[in-house]
Formats: sequence, C-alpha cells, structure tokens
Amino acid sequence: MDLLMNQFLDGIPKEIESLQNLMYIFLRHNKLQGSIPDSMSNVVGLEFLNLSHNNISGTIPRSFKKFQYLKYFNISYNKLYGKIPSGGPFKKLSSQFFLFNEALCGSPRFSVSPCPISSKHRSNRRKTLIFLLVGTALSFVPITFVLVWIRYRKGKRAPQQADSLSITTRGRISYYELLQATDSFSESNLIGSGSFGSVYKGMLSSGTAIAVKVFNLQLEAFKSFDTECDVLRNLHNRNLTKVITSCSNLDFKALVLEYMPNGSLDKWL
Repeated sequence: MDLLMNQFLDGIPKEIESLQNLMYIFLRHNKLQGSIPDSMSNVVGLEFLNLSHNNISGTIPRSFKKFQYLKYFNISYNKLYGKIPSGGPFKKLSSQFFLFNEALCGSPRFSVSPCPISSKHRSNRRKTLIFLLVGTALSFVPITFVLVWIRYRKGKRAPQQADSLSITTRGRISYYELLQATDSFSESNLIGSGSFGSVYKGMLSSGTAIAVKVFNLQLEAFKSFDTECDVLRNLHNRNLTKVITSCSNLDFKALVLEYMPNGSLDKWL
C-alpha cells in the first residue's frame, strides 16, 4: 500500500489492523496528525512501514516490539515524543529512522537524549537510599559506641598524659601550625558552622589541604574528646572523611580532617 505524497489529513485509521497480510505501508509526505494507533501491531506480516514527513504526535506503541518481520520503520520528521522501544525489531533499526523528533529519548545508539528518570523511580531510589542510610547508621552506631567504651576503659587504666600543643607520639598538630594554615581562622576560610563548632579550610606547609573542625567547648559532649579522637582516627571506611590528627589543650580542641572539595553532603542529597 503506497499512498505517499498526497494531502491526507487527520489520523491513521484504526481499521488498518484488519489488513493483516500487508507487508509494505508507505504514508510519507502527507499531513497526517494524531498518534500511531496501537492496533497497527496486528498487521503481523509487516516488513516495511514509512510514516516520515507528517505531523504525527504521541508515543511509539510498545506493542510494536512484537513485530517479527519488521525491517524498516521510518518515523523521521514528525512530532513524536517519549521512549523508543528497545526490544524486538528495534534492536536492529538505524538511528536515521528517528531523526527530527526532538522529544524522543532512549538508547544513545538512536542518537537521541537519555530518558529522564520518572518521579516514581526517583521516589523509589530515594526510599532505597534512606533505607540503606538508616540501616548503616543502626549498624554503625552500636559498633562505634563499643569501640569508644573500650578505648575509654583503657584510657582510665593508663596514666594520664599532659595535653600538648605540639605534635607528640599521638600524632597531634600544634595550634600555631593551624593558625598559619587557616590564616588565623579567617572568615574567608570558613566552610561552615553549627552548634558543635566551626569548620575552616586550611593548607599545611607541606601543601596538604585540610579541614579544621574547631569545637565549642561549652558542650558536655567533649569531655571525652581525647578518647573519641583516638577511636575516629583508627576507623577506616571509604564513606567516612579521614581524620588526620588533632590539636587539644584546656582552651582549644580541634580535629584536622581530610579536605573534601566538592561541597556539602546536604548539597548532594
């Protein structure tokens, strides 16, 4: 059936499904509108279908994946949108057959944009992420508590060592070095602040970029600061920011962390 280059208007008639023995349908260069009827998939012997250069809109029927003999399916120069099916005969069709349908999306081999993730899929992914985060937290918190408790008990038995502003056998860094690295904790180096304290970006004399977390000593939580520092420094996990060292005396307590340059966790969540 060759009806190309006429002035046909309106849509493709649904009754075409009754012509089940057709092998060739050429309707290009007309003024056809509306969507491609899903019933066309009942023309089971179809091998060549050309609907190019019309005003056809809507999506490509998913039922077209069941065509067993389709070798040529040209829908270029229309107003179609949505995902190009990936199964059945679409595995072998050329990208040239889908040109100038700007809203089509799908596999890169069709030379179209990737399809956006639906709100339903985004919601499912968000729920999965929250579930994983909660599960990880529930597992991690008890382990951390046990480690802190063990370290705390050991620390109570061992003789207390005097706090120092210089680097000791525990790998601390001096207050003076932190002043130099952060330009005296200037506002230009302030990364963020909260109830626990403030975080500053700094650069050590060795060229290492660091983040210095200066704690608010008014909080009761930092009475076991030294013990917790030892525990955190010995934790190794690719999902945790690395604790390099610490600086501590009676009036000042800070953690020196690996600097992460890509913004806050809140931004990425």
